[in-house]
Amino acid sequence: MALTQEQKKHFKSIGHHLKPVLTVAENGVTEGVLNELDRALNDHELIKVKINLAEREDRQAVIAELCAASGSELAQAIGKVALLYRRNPKPNRNLSNISRFLQA
Repeated sequence: MALTQEQKKHFKSIGHHLKPVLTVAENGVTEGVLNELDRALNDHELIKVKINLAEREDRQAVIAELCAASGSELAQAIGKVALLYRRNPKPNRNLSNISRFLQA
């Protein structure tokens, strides 16, 4: 399911205030990174991921791999930070960044 431009715009406004919850470094995408990514997406639905790699092509490859492995959608990528979204059918209203933003 591809995100619409309206959804991306909405997610960008929410993501602007978020801090990265996951960092990918030189070791790349490991099993631990994928487990933490899955947990974070289940809890928060919308998360920021920091990719600490020097080359742009390497960062883009890691982002594509993370999206494919987790079933998430890329809402935005600026520099070394990516904003990922995956809908949770039963979100926890206290943890979900989408639900918390709608309550505010």
